[in-house]
Amino acid sequence: MNLPQLNFHHLRLFWEVARSGSLRAAAERLHLSQPTISAQIKALEDALDERLFDRSGRGLKLTAQGRMVMEYAGEIFSLGTEMVRSLHGKGNARTLRLSIGITDSLPKLVAWQLVRPAVKAFSNLQLTCSEGDAQELLGQLASGRLDVVLSDEAAPSSLPVKAFSHLLGQSPAVFCAVPALARKLSRKFPNSLKDAPVLLPASRTAWRHEMERWFESHRIRPQIVAEFDDAALMKTAASDGLGVVPIAAAVLDEAVNRYGLKPIGRPVHCGFSCYLITLERAMRHPAVAVIAGLSKDVFRTKAVKV
Repeated sequence: MNLPQLNFHHLRLFWEVARSGSLRAAAERLHLSQPTISAQIKALEDALDERLFDRSGRGLKLTAQGRMVMEYAGEIFSLGTEMVRSLHGKGNARTLRLSIGITDSLPKLVAWQLVRPAVKAFSNLQLTCSEGDAQELLGQLASGRLDVVLSDEAAPSSLPVKAFSHLLGQSPAVFCAVPALARKLSRKFPNSLKDAPVLLPASRTAWRHEMERWFESHRIRPQIVAEFDDAALMKTAASDGLGVVPIAAAVLDEAVNRYGLKPIGRPVHCGFSCYLITLERAMRHPAVAVIAGLSKDVFRTKAVKV
């Protein structure tokens, strides 16, 4: 059986579209028309006798064969770049690529604490971090544009492909505020939070749901003055005196030092869980294995000084 001849120009166009997620974005970057790119990708599919994109519905979604071709294409073009660098005396260890999706509801200090050991472990790691809502990022994981997703909730069973949610850890929360407000509220904590100005994560997040259950169980009704998608912005608003803010105990010291806040009381069990979501049960990517293996250090709760 004669194998088809591979047209590397067609493969490059396919790879650029797969990375971009749309013909339009790839066309703008490559300065080519969408019909031209579409025709050459179709020629690649005909040559391979495989359908690489599912064109039903809105946008483009990689098929299983498309994800495999994209993975090989990335390695092919990476090797080409390294070859050129080596020819010019700039060669180094082969680049290790990792594309991570981080849900916007996951505190970024926590995300970085998890990712940092992998960055330190591999000097040749080329890291790409994308932020978005869980549904969007899981779609990119399913289509092969991400290697892994860090999320505060497990992948739903309705995902079109089989995904595995690995629980990395759980962090309680510590309520914090500017020093004057913290001193006032620390006397009768947690009852002091009744009618207190509070800043909370967005209502659609798993962390917010945990906090609402905790408030209800303690019969506490705070005054919710603002809701935030971005945890860093929420802490910034708290540092300006807008109200009390929950901070993951796992990164309390760093957050307090950065934003000038002070803990009000002991850690409470209305924090969040952190999951590492992959398409494979085994963590074959060495950087992902490091993240999972050292995650327990991130979620080790320290004593809180009030």
